[in-house]
Amino acid sequence: MRVGTFVLAARFPGQGQGEALHRAVRSAEVAEEAGLDSVWLAEHHFVPYGSCPSAVTLAGLLLGRTERIRVGTAVSVLSTQHPVALGEQAALLHVASGGRLSLGVGRGGPWVDLEVFGTGLDAFEKGFPESLDLLVRWLREPAVAGTGERFRFRAVPVVPRPSEALSATGGPEVLVACTSPASVRLAAERGLPMLLGMHVGDEEKAEMVALWRRHARAVGRSPEEVARAAHVSAGVCQIADRRTDAVETLTKALPGWLKQGLEAHVTVDGRARRMRDPLAYTELLCGLHPVGTPRLCADRLAASSERTGISRFALLVEGSGDLAATEENVRRLGTEVVPYLT
Repeated sequence: MRVGTFVLAARFPGQGQGEALHRAVRSAEVAEEAGLDSVWLAEHHFVPYGSCPSAVTLAGLLLGRTERIRVGTAVSVLSTQHPVALGEQAALLHVASGGRLSLGVGRGGPWVDLEVFGTGLDAFEKGFPESLDLLVRWLREPAVAGTGERFRFRAVPVVPRPSEALSATGGPEVLVACTSPASVRLAAERGLPMLLGMHVGDEEKAEMVALWRRHARAVGRSPEEVARAAHVSAGVCQIADRRTDAVETLTKALPGWLKQGLEAHVTVDGRARRMRDPLAYTELLCGLHPVGTPRLCADRLAASSERTGISRFALLVEGSGDLAATEENVRRLGTEVVPYLT
């Protein structure tokens, strides 16, 4: 089992952006010290929900600060950027880091970001498959031409070209954030593993894995390729000597962050959006994920892996909103929880 952290650089009420980013960087450094497998970085624009507007940029910093740990984006949003520009950045980090980058991508949401960056609503509603295919080609082929509806350009060489010596595919692994049957099918047909969110439980994740496998087999993916697909499950982890203490930490801190963060999202076209109740959502997360004693957390991760078939985890560890408490949480995850799983 491979256990990593999920970092949003969340800005809790009363905190500055620099404080949130410093906590994000420190949590990644401590994750390596604690022996964790990976750190996954979220990307958000114009909202306090997350203070990192470029997951691939922050990944570059963390790859330079660390030596062993894998750094992934969860996710880089394709609807607001050119896939070749993202592909060049990913290739550069892949080569320079010795193959430690994982590139998770998603289509994002119908936010005002689409207006600011000039990509428009069509990029969100229709453009994701074309962007994804162009990105994957850039990371796998020596030269690429744009032949789709949105991106048309003559063939150009890929520089730097990811070295085949670093991975079997010749480039960084690409994962797709999946929240619907359509996105599961999109990922499966391309043989790309999924990133599954922390808002859904094991039963739904197991169904999505089963659906991915059916679609992958239907397009001729080999049994070996289907079996080795390394999907990633996101969750929340808060460790304490008593479960009640871990739950109390999250119920005191998360609702305030969720309320101000989720309310700040603005849709590009004024469409209505349904808001989760922050306290109810926090209680849901505490029920779904490893929140409690080290042994309880380990048991929940093991049970989740058995139920879903997923053995890679990206766990939100900054739920207290406090730097020292986050560092302690990460250390306990690496030194007190992971040993139960090996």
